[in-house]
Amino acid sequence: MNEFDGAAGNSELARIEDAGINASAPREQLWIDGWLVRFSPGKAKRARCIQAVAAGRSSLEAKLDRCLPVYAQAGLQPYVRITPFSQPARLDVELAQLGWETVDDTRVMVLERDGRATAIADSVTAAATRDRPPTDVSVRPASHGAFCAWVGTARRSSEREIRAHVERVAASPVPYRPWLAFTVDGEAVAGGQLVREGDVAGLYDVYTVESQRGRGRAEAVCRALLEQAIAEGARIAYLQVDAGNEAARRIYRRLGFVDAYAYHYRTPPAAQSGD
Repeated sequence: MNEFDGAAGNSELARIEDAGINASAPREQLWIDGWLVRFSPGKAKRARCIQAVAAGRSSLEAKLDRCLPVYAQAGLQPYVRITPFSQPARLDVELAQLGWETVDDTRVMVLERDGRATAIADSVTAAATRDRPPTDVSVRPASHGAFCAWVGTARRSSEREIRAHVERVAASPVPYRPWLAFTVDGEAVAGGQLVREGDVAGLYDVYTVESQRGRGRAEAVCRALLEQAIAEGARIAYLQVDAGNEAARRIYRRLGFVDAYAYHYRTPPAAQSGD
């Protein structure tokens, strides 16, 4: 369900979708008949899934016959990302008919102004100038290696996933700028990354260690990232969040973010995946 009607026909939201695809580009990807087939061994599904960006020429079954062996060879479960922009238009329905299951209901949130979905220009500034919650952390830039090691350890990622994360963000065609929040004793307790493409800024990997949640850490990180985006001329901001993560969504709503559109993944049962 989309909070904003007609997401697929909204040019601003289409730009945000394009920016998200570009920001998640791994080195491990192939172009197969209109689909970006990504197979990074990292944790982020958006970098190890099929991004169905064009309808192509062949049937769904023919495309899957070409794509599934890629994931089998990489030792990865296959996923297809389903958005309002996915092609062909009935892709979600057709995958459901093949028995593919739905996982990871996600919301793309954008900053809005005056309650209007199209008025996202200049709203970065509006969010960043609201009253700040008290915080005792210092938020500052970090290296790719330091950030990915920190967030990977906090999320209990495998060593393979951490390495893939470092490689992807360090080589991204859209630069990632990691930031970490430190307490007065030097402990990193929260972090996030800024990815800017022109005037569109994305917030990625926002995370707070479990023992520090509910104390304004993530909000402090998000504000620092938004302020950096403003300084660089961004006018649109977006992020992606699990639909069920209400704690995070409260923080983002307090900053002015609202739901723009939804996406999820389809994946075959293990017996069909080729693993």
